[in-house]
Amino acid sequence: MPHRRFKVSQPKSTITTLPDLGMDKQHLEADFKRYYGHRLGRDENCSSLHYAYEALSLAISDRLIERWKRTYHAYKEEDCKKAYYLSMEFLMGRTLSNAMLNLGINDPVRKAMHDLGLNLEELFESEPDAGLGNGGLGRLAACFIDSCATLQLPVMGYGLRYEYGMFSQVVINGEQIEKPDHWLRNGNVWEIERLEYKQRIKFGGRTETHTDEYGHTRVCWVDTHDVLAVPFDTPIPGFKNGTVNTLRLWKATATEEFDLQEFNAGDYAEAVAAKNTAENITMVLYPNDANENGKALRLRQQYLLASASLQDVIETWVGRHGNDFTEFAAKNCFQLNDTHPSIAVAELMRLLIDIHGLSWDEAWAITRNTMAYTNHTLLPEALERWSVNLFRQLLPRIMEIIFEINAHFLAEVSAHYPGDKERMARMSLIEEGHEQQVRMAYLAIVGSYSVNGVAELHSKLLQQGLFHDFYELWPKKFNNKTNGVTPRRWLASCNPELAKLITEAIGDGWLTDLSLLQRLKPYADDKKFRKRWHEIQQSAKQRLIDYKKQEHDVELDINSLFDVQVKRVHEYKRQLLNVLHVIHLYDRIKQGDTANWTNRCVLIGGKAAPGYFMAKKIIKLINNVAGVINNDPDVGNKLKLIFLPNYRVSAMEKICPGADLSEQISTAGKEASGTGNMKFMMNGALTIGTLDGANIEIREEVGDENFFLFGLTEDQVEAMKGHYDPVAIINSDEELKRVINLLEWGHFNQFEPEIFDAILASIKSPNDPWMTIADFRSFVDAQKQVEAAYQDTERWTRMSIINCASSGKFSTDRTITDYNNEIWKLTPVVIDNNYL
Repeated sequence: MPHRRFKVSQPKSTITTLPDLGMDKQHLEADFKRYYGHRLGRDENCSSLHYAYEALSLAISDRLIERWKRTYHAYKEEDCKKAYYLSMEFLMGRTLSNAMLNLGINDPVRKAMHDLGLNLEELFESEPDAGLGNGGLGRLAACFIDSCATLQLPVMGYGLRYEYGMFSQVVINGEQIEKPDHWLRNGNVWEIERLEYKQRIKFGGRTETHTDEYGHTRVCWVDTHDVLAVPFDTPIPGFKNGTVNTLRLWKATATEEFDLQEFNAGDYAEAVAAKNTAENITMVLYPNDANENGKALRLRQQYLLASASLQDVIETWVGRHGNDFTEFAAKNCFQLNDTHPSIAVAELMRLLIDIHGLSWDEAWAITRNTMAYTNHTLLPEALERWSVNLFRQLLPRIMEIIFEINAHFLAEVSAHYPGDKERMARMSLIEEGHEQQVRMAYLAIVGSYSVNGVAELHSKLLQQGLFHDFYELWPKKFNNKTNGVTPRRWLASCNPELAKLITEAIGDGWLTDLSLLQRLKPYADDKKFRKRWHEIQQSAKQRLIDYKKQEHDVELDINSLFDVQVKRVHEYKRQLLNVLHVIHLYDRIKQGDTANWTNRCVLIGGKAAPGYFMAKKIIKLINNVAGVINNDPDVGNKLKLIFLPNYRVSAMEKICPGADLSEQISTAGKEASGTGNMKFMMNGALTIGTLDGANIEIREEVGDENFFLFGLTEDQVEAMKGHYDPVAIINSDEELKRVINLLEWGHFNQFEPEIFDAILASIKSPNDPWMTIADFRSFVDAQKQVEAAYQDTERWTRMSIINCASSGKFSTDRTITDYNNEIWKLTPVVIDNNYL
């Protein structure tokens, strides 16, 4: 795609004409002092690092804003095609270190802080993680918008500004306890509130029809209970290129925050009831939807995101083009990140028809040529379904539009497959039954011109299974876009020593073209290079040990194999299989079977959804097993098990450089892609995994000999259904039987009888969809291969280098380039900035 280069003219008003801010140590130090002393009112007697962090962030934010304004004007002057990335999650992590890296000012900032007697790492630690996501979905979105800015693509992110984010996880008596994550307690220096762009969002009410002056039937949505969506903008800088894109997050507020009459009447709670009700919408990420109130709140969240974002885009369009939507589809594209924002399909139709007067056919043509849908799951239960009754109550006009979309769609299906009522029932947007349900994923497919999976296997399984009927109808609509991660945060920033060694060897071009890491491969045979690589990895392991000491007093041996599994806790991700292997190793130690032993530290981290009973039981099991193993003098340094609480982006930045082994052990056919596997690989960890998600492509890139494969394939998992007999497998495997016996006899819960009975019943059930028992023996055998390789330091280090060198495919720069070339078709805008 050719680039357009723009020299951005200065705004005409002299009010905003300012000299460019200096990027050297002296200017940065001066601005820091000014903010610290004048804006924040601090002096040398202040002992709180928070104010120093905020002063530095304000100084750096000023430099981002310069480039932000120039980027905005470049896009506006060109009137270029833009893409909008709608996501319920943006797991951004911390901003300060990333902004410094992308602005190219690491060295002058570090020198300035050193001269002021400040430790930069301590300032980094003062910043809370932005609580805007849960796991891979949100982290992927964050990596995507980073790569869009680095590739200088005009892409804007839209999400929700959650007051409390997911939750802060603490472990008490081995159990997960959820605490509020008030990440905005001290405000957010990186965001700017944009009240001038607020949008009104409708809920409830009813619809009326009338005939306009042209004789057209129009629908009005009336008697609604409205809330306001207020945007907060965050700058997203590209890597050393002057481009700064926008992440716009919506906060729900009341149309009238305070009822003075109610207050004066003495009803103080009712006086602010509207404010509280509205703000609940963006209070918490993913409220527990086990009850009807939780379901209603999640639907409100999804609609607010879609409606506010689409109104915002259309308002900008009308401001420049009036009510002429002829070129709207040619100039705009909406990427729906998973099924959560799929209500945008119906909302765009409402806005175009009800507000701007387009005909159904005109509006549908625009919608189907602007919406693109990314699916992130193979689990049918994870696809959004909403009760028709709930929809009618909360969003009556949207429900009418969905019914009409469905009628038109089913007519199209009928034309292709006359008389095939079963197919029509399977494909209908409305699932019949005791209670009608809206199939939101189907709405996204029908309303989009592109539907993609996020790994080759995932995309194939979507086409062959979950969405097969739609694939048969529209095969050209489906495509694959394998996920990636940004190498700036996940190698250059989180592992600077390794990044420096790589740059010394092959130059710094890999920061924006990760395929250049292939040039490292010859160095795998260089003994001196391997020695330096190993030393850097040991240093990273020591930092991980130091970080772990904040939560645990268990001593870890730096020469042990650091075996890491950190991700959302879910049965399909099989943290349970990992624990069964740990129990097996413990049993071997107790039996005296320690000949040729490899010391191992197993680190597991991740959050379970608050309402997910089994996942929380697995966390409890991990901690109970750890309590026994870590306090058994017979075990010593041979084996340690640590659960790392409150796993988050800033934790992963310390964990992935220090990992030796990356556990990617989901049941084949269940993981869409995974991105943690890519982060570990990029930092030189070796992978043990199934043929699932992006593991397949990782193995293809790195070679079979540098990947520890185990387990059933997806086809074998499917073939085993209906005659899977885990009890027979247990009885035929003496080592596995001993592991199960330890659990059944309560060895790890001697004072808490029966607490793990549900786990045992699940893994012994022939209906266990995760087939944990089926893969146990293969997993143990693969782990023995791991141990043999790790005992040979030269061999392991060589494999580590090859893993890093083979990770080029898994950069989000490559992923976003694929999205752009095949879906969005944007033209990069290169901005002439003389002060970079």
